This record gives sequence, structure tokens and C-alpha cells, in this order.
Amino acid sequence: MIDWRVKIPGRDIWRVGLVEASIVDVARHGFPPGAAVHWLAEEGRLKFLADPFGLWRDGRLHLFVEAYDYRTRHGVIELIELGADFSPIRRSVVLKEPWHLSYPQVFEADGEIWMLPEAYRSGALTLYRAAAFPHVWEPVVRLELDTPAIDATPFRHEGLWWLAYSPTGPQRWKQGRLHLAFAERLTGPWRTHPGNPVRNDLASSRPGGTAWIEDGLPSLPVQDCTRTYGGGVRMLRISKLDPNCFEAEASSPISLPSSAGAYSKGLHTLSACGPVTLFDVKRIDRSLWPRGGA
Repeated sequence: MIDWRVKIPGRDIWRVGLVEASIVDVARHGFPPGAAVHWLAEEGRLKFLADPFGLWRDGRLHLFVEAYDYRTRHGVIELIELGADFSPIRRSVVLKEPWHLSYPQVFEADGEIWMLPEAYRSGALTLYRAAAFPHVWEPVVRLELDTPAIDATPFRHEGLWWLAYSPTGPQRWKQGRLHLAFAERLTGPWRTHPGNPVRNDLASSRPGGTAWIEDGLPSLPVQDCTRTYGGGVRMLRISKLDPNCFEAEASSPISLPSSAGAYSKGLHTLSACGPVTLFDVKRIDRSLWPRGGA
């Protein structure tokens, strides 16, 4: 007999959306009340999509996401091509490994298109290059750091490549510590910052999207994990960054879009894609799901 007084452990179920506003506008003002928000359809039971990143090609938005299935506890990277009205046109798996994949940072640099997915269960962080965008990706180099990086986020600042990431270890470290590394070339060699962890705060340390440079200084979306994993996003405004120093201040949490509905329990990715910003929100499912059931 089930004792209904016992709280059933919940499962995070994420949903991806996009808002017709730049990430700078969202960072400054939250989700603008008048901006259109478009949602991807909810996935089937025991599944979700999360960690959206994208690139525009030929007038079409190529959206890369983590596709997760609770039955296998394994994530793969899927591509969803969106039309002019942001409705899905095609969908396919573009990267699958024996280990879990998520957080597919996709970006352009040095005349190539790159992907830097989170894969800490492989024991390393691997940089992939598009051999034939958007469907074929090849591993190029394993980035040697002080820890298998979680949610690694690259950006350029004052002639160097920088990488913001969280370390492996206890959950408190994964959700509440920020590490940095820097290199002259994207492919390395990478040097870790002597101040690591440069930040130790559950409210504003784990990276959560695309970094950008504003007024000559980097800004980085970071997760607020004080109440729950991915409970919100703050902007970490970095005021001093060089191979020896780091100073930053976090903003207040960004409010969720009004149309999030049941998905009001978290927000943990904000990624820039030209005139739109990609994001994900979550609900917590406490239903009783049979093992292996669909």
C-alpha cells in the first residue's frame, strides 16, 4: 500500500522555447511583455528537450538540444530545423556517444562551426567540428583542464579564448562552483585559472547559456540552484578578468515568461541566436511511473 503522506521524489521535465528578443534585452529587462514567445511541443512521457543552442543558416534557425529519456538515463544531441514562423520542419539525432551528452554549445570561430557538448561522464571535454553542417560532427581535440568540465561555455576576451565551467565532484560543486581556463587558440593548450574555483555560490556559479561581450566586458548567464537545480538564471557581469584576476557581480534572477504555465519551477539556459533568445523552463513531475514503462 502506498503511504500518500510520503512525498514522491520528482523528476525534472524541461521544455524549450524562444523569444523574439535579443539576449541583451532579456538580460536587462527580463522577457519583454510584448515580445512573441514560441514553444516547442512537449515530449512524450519520460522524455524532455533542454539546453537549446542555435545557428541561423539560409534564413532557417538550426536548433540543437539535449534530448533525454528517463528510461535510459541517456542524453543525445538532436537538431530541430525551424521555419520562418519558428515551427519545426525536420528533426534528427546529430551526435550520440556511449556516454550522456547535453549542453551543445554551437558557435562559429576561425572559419569553422564548432560544438562543445557537456560530456563529463566520458572523463573529458571534447571539442567537435562540423564536417558537414548541420548533421555530421567530428571530434577534434580533448581539452585538458583541471576537471572534466560541466556546461563549458567559451568566449573571447582581450585576445584570449576563455572557458567558464563547473567541476565534477559533489552536487554542491557541480551546482555552486565556477572554474575558468584560457588559451591563445580554441584547440589549446588550455591553462586553468590560478583562482579556481573563482566563484563558490549556489546562486550564481554554474554556467547557463551563451556568454557575450558588452562595453568591453563579458556577461555570462549562470544558474541559481539555491532552491532546486536550475531554479533560475542570473546574469554574471564580469568586471575584471585576466590570467591572474577575476571579479564579478550577479544580477537578480530573471523572471519566467508569463506563458510558461506549469513549467514555472526553473529556468537554466539562455542562449543568444541573433534576434531571438533560446531558453528552457521546467516542471517537476511527481507521478508514479512504472520502471521501464512508457
